[in-house]
Amino acid sequence: MKKFLPFLALIFSLSLSNPSQADNLLMARTNLNFPEAMLKLQDSIRNHGYTVSRVQRVDIGLTNSGYVTDKYRVVFFGKADLVTRLSNDYPQLIPYLPFKIAIFAEGDETLIVAANPRQLTDKTYPELEPVMKKIEKDMLEIFKSMRDNG
Repeated sequence: MKKFLPFLALIFSLSLSNPSQADNLLMARTNLNFPEAMLKLQDSIRNHGYTVSRVQRVDIGLTNSGYVTDKYRVVFFGKADLVTRLSNDYPQLIPYLPFKIAIFAEGDETLIVAANPRQLTDKTYPELEPVMKKIEKDMLEIFKSMRDNG
């Protein structure tokens, strides 16, 4: 038991000193069914001044192989001028553009998940902090509207 206590103390201290990786994710759950949630998500994205550039099925390869999957999509969105500027000025960010929100059914509910755009500016591109902070604010509002079902 005496050897076990220092191990527990170490694990506990590490868990307190290391911020949760969930801080880099934005998540929301809604009681809307998948089709309603998908429509509402796209409407909310547009209402915040963004363009939905495409919706991609993620499970198509699995279903073609005979697997049964629930509904799962990725919604790509952005503002054309912003995505172009970021791509030209910061080509390292191209894999993260346009921004993405995953939406998937889980039983009778629907979940949406996205990477927090502010993690792209974390120490590497501090000059982008105001831009990513605005996008984060918009995404948080989109996620709140999904939770509120209003």
